[in-house]
Amino acid sequence: MKTSTPPIQWYPGHIAKAEKALITQLKRVDVVLEVRDARIPLASAHPQASAWVGEKPRILILNRMDLVSAKAIEIWQCWFAAQGEVPYFTDAQHGKGISAIAKAAQATGQALNQRRRDRGMNPRAVRAVVIGFPNVGKSALINRLLNRRVVESARKPGVTRQLRWVRISPDLDLLDAPGVLPPLLKDQDAAYRLAMCDDIGEGAYDRQLVASALIQRIQEMEKYCETLGAWMPQNSLQSRYGLDLGDRMADEYLAALAEVKFKGDVDRMAHHVLNDFRKGILGAIPLEVPPVLA
Repeated sequence: MKTSTPPIQWYPGHIAKAEKALITQLKRVDVVLEVRDARIPLASAHPQASAWVGEKPRILILNRMDLVSAKAIEIWQCWFAAQGEVPYFTDAQHGKGISAIAKAAQATGQALNQRRRDRGMNPRAVRAVVIGFPNVGKSALINRLLNRRVVESARKPGVTRQLRWVRISPDLDLLDAPGVLPPLLKDQDAAYRLAMCDDIGEGAYDRQLVASALIQRIQEMEKYCETLGAWMPQNSLQSRYGLDLGDRMADEYLAALAEVKFKGDVDRMAHHVLNDFRKGILGAIPLEVPPVLA
């Protein structure tokens, strides 16, 4: 997918401050919980995450599993396994997959404290941090781990603005960090996918351009269905809006929808299409396939 100008860039002041504080706190952390968006497992990988994690144990979490199909989850699990990684799929809003995260963190803590005992040191609570792009579900994950609401959580970027330590159990302390973005989003295809999934602030992009790019991406993804089985629903746009895409370009289709639905108000239609996708109303639609399948 080739994107148009203007480029998507978003780096508000609170993120810059939070990133500096996060880098300092990472020195105290034993394990990293990296949260990504299951619809875009690659685009939602922070480019600095590997450097931040270093040699520390990492638990990879792909949140919003409710917005992708079981087939997509299976294919991504196989791909990550081939890379030597074990992804944990979750739906933090509804509590699915949370127990597996808790067990993985506990196992990491037990291994850490065994090493401490072997060196003649007393065991202590494991310190973990949750990192990821804005709005991928970090705070919702923490609330589910605690079984109560202790940090603000909402499906919009920028809700968490400060670092905060939360006691999950006597054996686990968790650092809730704001979503962090690189100062420069060099990969604009990835930036557009972050915008489609609402993982970046609305002030960073032109809504009509992003909605058109989403329509184009859905059309591209539907082409994979024949080889990938029940990867995603077919003709989801036509089923939702009653208008066949046909030979139209994505921006032409958006304009045609606007004429039918909102008397030509393209911006309102763009908001409607993005909202339908983000809430899963268009169906369980992933926006990426593993590189070997692309």
